[in-house]
Amino acid sequence: MLEPLLIVFGFFIGIIASMTGVGGGVFIVPILTLFYGFLPANAVGTSLTTIIFTAIASAINYAMQKRIYYKTGIIMIITTAPGAYLGAWLTTIISPQLLGLIFGFFLIFVALRMAYSIFRRKDQGKTVTVNSDAEMLKLKRTVVIGAGLSFFGGLASGLLGIGGGTLVVPIMAIVMGMPIHFATATSMFTMIFTSTSGVVQHYQANHIDFTVALLFAAGTIVGAQVGAYTSKKISGRNLSLIFAIMLIVAGGNMIQKYIQSVLIF
Repeated sequence: MLEPLLIVFGFFIGIIASMTGVGGGVFIVPILTLFYGFLPANAVGTSLTTIIFTAIASAINYAMQKRIYYKTGIIMIITTAPGAYLGAWLTTIISPQLLGLIFGFFLIFVALRMAYSIFRRKDQGKTVTVNSDAEMLKLKRTVVIGAGLSFFGGLASGLLGIGGGTLVVPIMAIVMGMPIHFATATSMFTMIFTSTSGVVQHYQANHIDFTVALLFAAGTIVGAQVGAYTSKKISGRNLSLIFAIMLIVAGGNMIQKYIQSVLIF
């Protein structure tokens, strides 16, 4: 096993993960399954363990930038954490490839919807933005809907090892009206608890290679600092576009994994 490469991979994954708030599992899981021969469930469990370190490193930087909606994030955790635990449990009884196919198409749909909003200037002018945590909490119906939908972000996190941000960030930005820079930061904060919840179940199922997870983390922690610093220099429009591209990559990867599993079978 080319273990030193895991640190290098982790560094670049940490940059992208921190900038977009996705955790990095969309890259970690394929790397472990395709290049290191991990079984899908073990790749997912190891990926989530790495994401805990990535999320903590990113959240610390974002906290210093004062970009986290803590109270809103805690409400989201109430649904994402149980979703992650359930998703991790499901890896012990069903194939994640099938659900990955469904999520793959969903992520691509969300990406296209986000890209459509970016390039349609008239829609952008009408977009309602919630500019503070206190203002967000006043929109109780919006928060409840966002928290409810975020359950599926947690489910995806535990089942697919992707951190949950691929769904949580669009929910925060599109459904809840949170500025994209704050949505990515708040996503990383919630991901600490979401990933931990999933890791508890994966640990019980013996799905985690801690040596590999720590090697990845050694790179992602440094990369996360670079990503968090870089993201504040990018406009909200460009950051949204980068995230939309990330969703397409994640969705395409999930669909490809399903097709490969069918062909192998």
